This record gives sequence, C-alpha cells and structure tokens, in this order.
Amino acid sequence: MTDSGQAATDRDRPTRDGPGPVRRYARRASALADRFHPWGLVLGLFLGSKIVLTVTGVVATVAGRSVPGIPPLDRAQMWGQQQEISPHRAVNMWFAWDSFIYDGLARASLTGDWTGFAFPLLYPFLGKALAVVLGGNTAIALLVISNIAFLGMLYYAYRLGERLLGDAGGARRFTTYLVLLPTAFLFQAALTESLFLCLTLACFYYAERRRWLLVGVIGFFLGTSRSVGFLVAVPLALVLLQQHRYRLGPRTLWRYVRTGWPLLLIPAGWLTFMAFCRWKGGDWFAYKKAQEAGWSIRMQNPLPVLIEGLSNGRPADAARVWLAVVVLVVVLAGLRRAWFPYLVYALIMVAVPLSMGPPVYKSLLRYLLAVFPVALVLARWTRERTADVWLSAAMALLQGGLFVVWLAYWTHFII
Repeated sequence: MTDSGQAATDRDRPTRDGPGPVRRYARRASALADRFHPWGLVLGLFLGSKIVLTVTGVVATVAGRSVPGIPPLDRAQMWGQQQEISPHRAVNMWFAWDSFIYDGLARASLTGDWTGFAFPLLYPFLGKALAVVLGGNTAIALLVISNIAFLGMLYYAYRLGERLLGDAGGARRFTTYLVLLPTAFLFQAALTESLFLCLTLACFYYAERRRWLLVGVIGFFLGTSRSVGFLVAVPLALVLLQQHRYRLGPRTLWRYVRTGWPLLLIPAGWLTFMAFCRWKGGDWFAYKKAQEAGWSIRMQNPLPVLIEGLSNGRPADAARVWLAVVVLVVVLAGLRRAWFPYLVYALIMVAVPLSMGPPVYKSLLRYLLAVFPVALVLARWTRERTADVWLSAAMALLQGGLFVVWLAYWTHFII
C-alpha cells in the first residue's frame, strides 16, 4: 500500500474516542443533506405551480375580456380594487374580497377606531410589520407572507408525510396532492389559507416528534390566525394521548400535564384576540357580533346545513356541499386507526364551517383546503405509479378549471 493510501486508511480508522474523522464528516454531511433534501421538491412544487397558474391566469384574463358579461356588474368593483393594488395582472389577480379587508386592517392605526373585529389579527399584523421594509405597501407585504407561508407549508407537509407514511415516496405524493387540491391556488393568494395550514402542519409535525413546547409556541400563533385555530388543540391532545397509548392513571395523568401543558397556549392565542376585541370594541365577543351583522353567521347544527345545501335547489350550493361529502367519505374510509387524531381534525375542519349556516356555502371550497388529511389518504392509496399519475392529472385539470372560473367570473363560487 502506498503512503497516501495508508494515510487515508488511518484517517478513516475508528479510534477509542469514536469513528475516524472521515466517517464523522460523512455522517455530518449525510445528516445535513437529510435535513435539507425536501427543499428540492418544495421549491419545484412552489415555482412550478406559480408559473403554471400565473400563465393560466393571465391568458384567461386576456381571453375573458372578449366575452360579454365579464366581469359581471357585481364583480366590476373588485376588478377596480385589483387595479389599484397593481396594474399587472400577474400580481393583482391574487387579491379578492377578503384580501382588501386584510389590507385595510394592515394599514389601520391601533390608535384609532377598529372595525374589523370579524377577522383575526395574525395575518394583517404580519403584513403591517413586513410593510415597514417594503415602503409601506401592505398589500404586497400580505402577498409575500402568503407565499412564504406556502413554502413553509410544503416543507412541513413533506416532513409530516415522511413520519406518517414511512417513506419519501409517500411524503412526495402527500405534498404534491396538497398543491393539487381543487382550490389550492388560494395558497398563493393574499388570504390566510397558506398561513393557517403552515402553522397547523408545523404543530402536528412537532407533536409527532414530541416537541411540545414548540407545538405550544407555534400553536399560540395558530390560535390568532383563524377562529377555528384554537380547536386544533383537540386533535393535538389526541396525539399526546396516543403516544402514551391512551392510558388513564394517576402517574399517566401527571405525565400528560407535565408534557402537554404547552397545548394551553393554543386557546390562549384566541383569548388574546378576544382581549383585543374587549380593548378596542368594549366587548369580548365583538368578533361574533361582527360576523352576525356582516354575514348573518350564527352557530348551528352542521348536519341540517349540509342537508339543506344538497336540497335547496341551487346547483352551486349542491356542488360545493357534495365536495365536502366526498372529503368526509375519503377521510373516514382511508384514515388508519393510528391516524385517529387526524380524522378528528378533519371532522372539525368540515363541521365548523358548516355550523356557520347557509352563508358558508359561498366559501366552503375555500375552507375545505384546511382538511389536509384527505391528501394523506390519497397518498396512501396511490402507491402504484399509474394511479399516482392519473390522479395527479385529474386533480390538476379540476383545479385549472376552478382557477379560470375564479378569475374570470364566479369568484364567489369559491370565496
């Protein structure tokens, strides 16, 4: 053996203190690669979907200008608001309805009157903070936040998919199907969908890793992102119970308290918003009254609301409710016993919007985006390459059709 070959062998030879330097460096490099390897897929899905949707949106808008009645009279005002944000269709098409309210809240001064009690604080306040470095442009700040959250959502989806499905292929399919859900283009819009799901997936991922303090910290912000956010504490608590095999004894109960107390930070996030309502509006439940006055939202039994949507004679309502039924059937049929917390989460994310009453029909397709376990089931069912390809193609076509409808005409069919 040559001197150089012997030296290389000596460097790689284990010592009493542990493996040789070469092996240590190799292990560190492998650990680093394992930590960052999802980003290739994440960036590919992010950029690919953005390019495809942007081109589709611009083409659909140009083509729609020659069609009589587009935009309809009740949508013309929204198109004017979009032009005020940016003259470029590739930018302004990502703003619709609630986006302008969030922009107004991001620009509002905390020292003046506050009127947007129906909307939780996290998203507009993040926009307010980011706008400081963007020359005060709160609208673009909100759009940037949504897209950063979209990236984070994809990352945590992949990581959670790895843990639940057990392999990189399943994680890839799960992440891809999230991007291909019927209204997943809303993840890129100036709305709360990507932020909410990013925080939700992060909570479940760290819960599966038993990092409960991190779950609580992230969960606090989740609780300020949407009214339904604090309810995610329920399935997360089930993850904790599952990790201890649902044992109920004096010692186990103390272990639950000692380990899972950070879960209390999730409802604390919503209580913080209620305290804000009390401070600015003089009423802890100002958000509830604002929703009742603005959209006639009143909590009720979700089952009659679901039945009414199927039988009220309005095809648009029936189509949206039938999609909710399909989502429920998929998660009920496909979630394993070990995934019981995710089944509970899915049921909450379908039942709570329906409990708002008939006004929710217009936004039901938007709210169903939060039901990420449906993509988990689809990823488990499509282990064969052929099934994966066909399902991906069908979902992409459905989303493309809904995206064109959303842009060109019936925006309120989706939000």
